[in-house]
Amino acid sequence: MTEMQYRRCGRSGLLLPALSLGLWHNFGADHPHKLKRDLCAKAWDLGITHFDLANNYGPPPGSAEEAFGKILQKDFKAHRDQMIISTKAGYHMWDGPYGEWGSRKYMLASLDQSLKRMNLAYVDIFYSHRFDPNTPLEETMGALDFAVRSGRALYVGISNYPAEQIKKATAILRGLGTPCLIHQPRYNMLQREPEVGGAFESADEAGAGTIVFSPLAQGLLTNKYLGGVPKGSRATVNHFLKESSIDAATVTKLKGLNAIAEKRGQTLAQMAIAWVLHKKSITSALIGASKPAQIEDSVGALKNAIFNAAELLEIEHVLKKQNEN
Repeated sequence: MTEMQYRRCGRSGLLLPALSLGLWHNFGADHPHKLKRDLCAKAWDLGITHFDLANNYGPPPGSAEEAFGKILQKDFKAHRDQMIISTKAGYHMWDGPYGEWGSRKYMLASLDQSLKRMNLAYVDIFYSHRFDPNTPLEETMGALDFAVRSGRALYVGISNYPAEQIKKATAILRGLGTPCLIHQPRYNMLQREPEVGGAFESADEAGAGTIVFSPLAQGLLTNKYLGGVPKGSRATVNHFLKESSIDAATVTKLKGLNAIAEKRGQTLAQMAIAWVLHKKSITSALIGASKPAQIEDSVGALKNAIFNAAELLEIEHVLKKQNEN
């Protein structure tokens, strides 16, 4: 069995597993509870100690936290001090003027609701899920600071923040005495905005760790789409991955990447995860799964997470060639 790696999160005392389990997909009320329990159990057995949620994960919003709360009480109650549990607030949760974005009222009310749904006294990490252009950043960061000082959270983070706002947010938190632990952006071989926009550098300079979500590009970086879009796949039922985006040129690119993965003795998914983790700025990668075997496959990426210069050049060639077409 592959041994889990644990990495220091920025300039903090906290270690995170190289792979963390995201409870975004497959943890809503539209999926059987047994599947959710099995996914969490498999992750735990493989050394994944970090479980990542948000107030709006479902559907419906809040149902992922409710499901995890039940799992926690039944299966993991004795292990709470060995677990990292995170949640977020920022996207729409309830009607009216106080149900989304970054006001102090919304952030703290949402956190209280999340704690109640999960039957927890505190979360380990509480995030501002998105930058709010209409609320002073000092107010949103002040709410995060208060969450820690009031005992509702141990650490705080930010998610989906542009590089310039990362700099400002982390400076405010540092001044308040509650340093930003972590930043969470979308990042994978096909979506590389944090690396070109300066988000990684901004987090590094602030001493924050980085945990990336969607390392498999919503499942696109797997062998599922090497022959096009199969019937019933996520691209046909999920609006986050559109069937129209998987054209012939994209399939050609996926086949090129898969050929490199095969030479490395990995699946395409394993290589995509390993590629993300080889970046020195990244503390952990958030994975999702629809079956326990997928978690096992993802953890298998750690068996070969080192790339030589020729492999990295070959990957860049495949990606660049595609972008030129």
